[in-house]
Amino acid sequence: MSKNIIIRLKKAGNRTSVFSIYDSIGNILTPSVTKNQLISGIAFTVEDSVVFITIKSIGINCCSKELRVPITTITRPELAAMEFTPSNTSSTWTHLTTSNLYNNFYGCKSSYVIEYPFAYQYQDELIQNVKDYTKSYIFLTNSIFNITNKIQTNEYFNKAIVYNDQQSSGILNLFSKPLNNLRAYNLYPKYNTDSKDITFTKSDNFYQYNTFWALEKDKQIPLFLQSCVSLSIDKEANQENMDYSSRSFRKAPIRAKDVKIRHILDNRSDLLLVTQFVINQSQISF
Repeated sequence: MSKNIIIRLKKAGNRTSVFSIYDSIGNILTPSVTKNQLISGIAFTVEDSVVFITIKSIGINCCSKELRVPITTITRPELAAMEFTPSNTSSTWTHLTTSNLYNNFYGCKSSYVIEYPFAYQYQDELIQNVKDYTKSYIFLTNSIFNITNKIQTNEYFNKAIVYNDQQSSGILNLFSKPLNNLRAYNLYPKYNTDSKDITFTKSDNFYQYNTFWALEKDKQIPLFLQSCVSLSIDKEANQENMDYSSRSFRKAPIRAKDVKIRHILDNRSDLLLVTQFVINQSQISF
C-alpha cells in the first residue's frame, strides 16, 4: 500500500537553495529540488510504512545539512494558509581557533582561489608552462599557539585555469607526476567530460605544469559565468563552451598580449599554501 504526501517549506535561510529528499526507508524521493519548488509545495507517493522524510541541503554553502521531518496530517485550509518565512540567525564568527584548518568555515570547505595576471610587451606571446614558487605546509598538531610544529610537503592546488579574454584552458585537474612508474605517467593527460587531468612536478622548490591549450568552442560565447556558489568566488568556467576532447589536430596555444593563471584549492582544508611568486614561461609569437 502507498500514500500521498505533500512537502512545503515553511522556514529557511538565504544560504539554502537546492535539496534532496529521502524517505525513512532510504528511498530517494528526488535527488534535486529547488527551494522555490518546496515553498510552493511538491507531492510524492510513498509506502505506508514511511513515518518521516529527510530533507538534505546539497548547496555547497550549507555543508549538506539534514532535517528529519515526521509525517503528520493537516487539513486543506491549514495547508493553503501555510506561508513561507525567511529565517537567518545572526551570530558572532570566530576565526583562528585551530592551526590545521584553513579554507574551512564552521565545517564547510570553501574554495581557496588565487589568480595572477601577466601583461606582455608589444607582440603576442605563447604561454608554454607555468612555474610556481609556493610553500605547502601541514601542521602536525592542533594549536594556534604552536606555529613551529609543521612540515613542508609536496602537495599543491588541485585545479588551475589558464586563460585570456579570448581563450581558456578549461578546468585543469592537477595531479602529482607518478614517480618511477612510466605506465601510470603515460595515462596523462586524461580527458573528462568537464575537465582535463594533467600532472605537475616539483623541482628546485618550483611547481611546474604544462599540457594545456585553448578549449573554447566559440569565441563569441563568454568563457566564464557568474558564480552562484559563494560570494567569495567571482566566476566559474563556462563548461558549455569548453571542449575537453583530445582535439588531436586543433590544439591552439594560449596566445595573446596578456594571460591570467587561476589556481584553485577546493578538495581539502588542512593545507596551508603560501605563494611567493609565479612565472609563466612564454615565447614571442611572430
